[in-house]
Amino acid sequence: MAHLVFFVLLFVGQLIGGFSTQRLPPSNNGNTITVLSIDGGGIKGILPATVLDYLDKALKAKDPNADLAHYFDVIGGSSTGGLITAMLATPSPHDPTRAAFTPAQIVDFYKQNGPHIFNTSRPGNGPQFDGEFLHNITRELLKDTRLNQTLTNVVIPTFDMKTKLPVIFSNYKLENAPYLNALLSDICISTSAAPTQLPPYYFVNDGVEFNMIDGGVAAGNPTQATISEVLQHNEYPKFLVLSLGTGTEKIKETFDAQTAANWSSLDWLGPMFGFFGRAPAAMTEYYLESLFVGSQPGDIYLRIEEYDLNPDFSNPVNVTQESMNGLEETGKQLLQENVVKLNLDTFDLEKLQQKNSEALDRIADILVGERQRRLKRKSIEKRGRPLLESLRVFSDKTQATSTLLRNLFI
Repeated sequence: MAHLVFFVLLFVGQLIGGFSTQRLPPSNNGNTITVLSIDGGGIKGILPATVLDYLDKALKAKDPNADLAHYFDVIGGSSTGGLITAMLATPSPHDPTRAAFTPAQIVDFYKQNGPHIFNTSRPGNGPQFDGEFLHNITRELLKDTRLNQTLTNVVIPTFDMKTKLPVIFSNYKLENAPYLNALLSDICISTSAAPTQLPPYYFVNDGVEFNMIDGGVAAGNPTQATISEVLQHNEYPKFLVLSLGTGTEKIKETFDAQTAANWSSLDWLGPMFGFFGRAPAAMTEYYLESLFVGSQPGDIYLRIEEYDLNPDFSNPVNVTQESMNGLEETGKQLLQENVVKLNLDTFDLEKLQQKNSEALDRIADILVGERQRRLKRKSIEKRGRPLLESLRVFSDKTQATSTLLRNLFI
């Protein structure tokens, strides 16, 4: 009987000990889902990369080992923004826990390689550039990294010219659409294949063929697509969204209805290109601004865009040193400009009493606080159940043990 009692006590003790160290259900959820989105725009990617360099340094002032991919749940990008996204989210070959590139390194990448990417070398008909240098340098940068290997979730829109449908490469989709787990280099080449400028890109992944052109055809501003991906697969009480543009020229009032009433079909061709570019962009900003009006307390949506870009810098393939330096300087000046919001009634742009740099400082504080909360929760999970929960379990099991022992000796 003594041996039986010893065995029962040992077994129950191990059982109780097991409950005291049991992990809470794993969770990556914090209080806020954090989103970074970067527009397309060719060499104008220098501008948002310069803005991100400020945020990156603000985070590193608080955490020297900070990478943007450690602080954003998802990064979305179209065209050149897709390339920036991949460079921020690709693991470094020297340390797979760190990003391969910082924003400062991305600015240098554009300035060093832009003249080679947009180097007119294709004679006769066809796109303006052959894309060979872009293809080679993208494969060299991203190596064999696939979508499922990124440091954080990414969302990169593209457009399939054969099916005439958008294709969104997203980590969120991989469970139901594993054929989207392509090489990041193939994804980036696809989303950057701007019609008339670079050739369409064909590749096959997991038996599925892709006939791709620029993601800007589907979403020049990928913020809406990125948020849609998040909402399909997550339930979060609050959002923090940082959306970065690549600059647009100031709108000039050049046409009126009385003049246009007498236009021929040919007369409409030039203006329509401008309308098709401006109208979807304005509607996307309208949707995003309205999405966060009256939303959950604590929601943050910040759009940083240069709405009065110097025309000398507005060409996405202008890779003169003057233009590239001008874009970098524009990004630095943009940090000192006031935050701009879209008036939902008039579509006018209204300046707030806060600089973009100040808004980014606030975002950095929120990002650091959110990460600390998550790390604390993760630490609690590793240590086991909180004390009160452990005591409750201990009490229940002690009572069960007493009952078991009592029954043994009856």
